[in-house]
Amino acid sequence: MRETRAAEPASEVQALLDARSAADAPPLHEIPISEARAMHQEMLTVAEPTIDLAAVEDRTIAGPDGEIDVRIYDPGGERPRSTILFFHGGGWVLGDIESYDETCRKVAEATDDVVVSVGYRLAPEHPFPAGLKDCYAALEWAHAAATDLGGDADRIVLAGDSAGGNLATATALLARDRDGPMPAYQVLIYPPTGEWAETESAETNDGYFIERTEMEWFDACYYADEADRGNVYARPRRAADLSGLPPATVVTAGFDPLRDDSVRYAERLADAGVPVTHHHYDEMTHGFFSHVSEPVALETAQEAHEAIATDLEAAFA
Repeated sequence: MRETRAAEPASEVQALLDARSAADAPPLHEIPISEARAMHQEMLTVAEPTIDLAAVEDRTIAGPDGEIDVRIYDPGGERPRSTILFFHGGGWVLGDIESYDETCRKVAEATDDVVVSVGYRLAPEHPFPAGLKDCYAALEWAHAAATDLGGDADRIVLAGDSAGGNLATATALLARDRDGPMPAYQVLIYPPTGEWAETESAETNDGYFIERTEMEWFDACYYADEADRGNVYARPRRAADLSGLPPATVVTAGFDPLRDDSVRYAERLADAGVPVTHHHYDEMTHGFFSHVSEPVALETAQEAHEAIATDLEAAFA
């Protein structure tokens, strides 16, 4: 399953990289957290949603330490369907429901399934395992509320990109170990799952959309101490046994520093007998999955959304 990268990023991706370089924005880890979050939200948020759905509803659900904000995307159509819990990326430090609104609309449109975007708590104010606890609480809620959501309790999907992908598979691992409500599928979009800094792609892809120093900053915010860094629910690739986890789609990008870490996790899942479908996009960078609307729409992002929809349709056929 070894994957590499193309000779160069896709031309439209290179244009985005050039624009980011020309903007000369300060490194996220060198500015206040509030400013970093605002920059991240401005980068991802569109002025007006471009994808219309039957209904979009904001709710709050009970969490382990207070209420959790969720946003429910209903594409309409035939019921029951799968319920996709989506955990946003942003290094466990950045991102929120608003900045991922267009991405979740696209997931709902492509899959024709209900999508629930989960506003889990962020580090450093709430380091590991606070965000994971929120994600697990969302799984328990979705399982109980599946019928109300127009879904099926036996067709719950955990999905996320980057840090959200980490939380998705860690939630699945936690559900298995607690004998809790088991998700039926997991969609892991370039997830960090282990010692990413020790991989070849972390060296060769440094600076393509995301800097190594930023990733180290994310880790420092999320992990309160070295014990957390070794926790299997923080770094699931460390788990001795991955058997019994739900089938997975894993998405990777050629120019992503996390490429090799994500691929190794896909290999670990497959070795444990977990059915894995792997989609690799060798001209793409980290973050490409969220570029679904103008002015930064990527055709390959559309392809990835459609590939995931196809995988889910096959899984529940």
